[in-house]
Amino acid sequence: MSNIKQPAVAGLFYPGNPDELRSQVLAFLDEGQAGRVEKPKALIAPHAGYIYSGATAGHAYAQLKSVANRIQHVVILAPSHHLAFPGIGYSSAEQFQTPLGRLKVNQNAIRLISTLPQVNQIDEAFEKEHSLEVQLPFLQMALGDFQITPLLVSDARTSEVAEVLEQLWGGDETLIVISSDLSHYLDYKNAQKLDQEATQAIEHLEPDELGYQHACGRTPVAGLLIAARHHHLNVTTLDLRNSGDTAGSRDQVVGYGAYAFA
Repeated sequence: MSNIKQPAVAGLFYPGNPDELRSQVLAFLDEGQAGRVEKPKALIAPHAGYIYSGATAGHAYAQLKSVANRIQHVVILAPSHHLAFPGIGYSSAEQFQTPLGRLKVNQNAIRLISTLPQVNQIDEAFEKEHSLEVQLPFLQMALGDFQITPLLVSDARTSEVAEVLEQLWGGDETLIVISSDLSHYLDYKNAQKLDQEATQAIEHLEPDELGYQHACGRTPVAGLLIAARHHHLNVTTLDLRNSGDTAGSRDQVVGYGAYAFA
């Protein structure tokens, strides 16, 4: 029997009922303006509970409508929140389960990058992690038949992330997804200022301008910026808001941004 990674935050960060989840994700995708970016190669999307950041994520994944049929492989890099470890971790799971079904892990891709010294199997990091899991229902609703390479980033250098991305870059069949929120627990106005700084660094492909305070997924985001510069990609900011704009107070907010690279 296949080794299946069961969802950790279904019913918490997003609906556990398949019909409710499908309806909610479709609404977020409909809210996003499809076609703003042609042939996106990479996306940055937030990973909070859907009531907070789902609308922003919808703006990112709506860009896949015109290319859904060609994407066969999605590489997902997300920050590890519950376990610190050196480098980048992958799971031994052959499939990842969500309320919408199972996604196969691209074992060829795992074998390819597992030869890199910064990449190791770390199942414990995936057990409670939400940052990667919340992206999966959006991908399931936005794409057709595809496999995933799910990776968690902890104590890694941006150059190590960029090296992994280069190994898995592929062609039009491969999509890169970076999971990251922006600023954390500032008041509304200071969060907006910091999130604008982060957005400027992302738009100008300046990884060195991203500090720890700008994004919890700063390392995978910065790794993508290195790769994007190498491949001469352009960035479009699709949405920028925070939890004070959605379902939270404005005393302490978390920032969310959606970006597409093409």
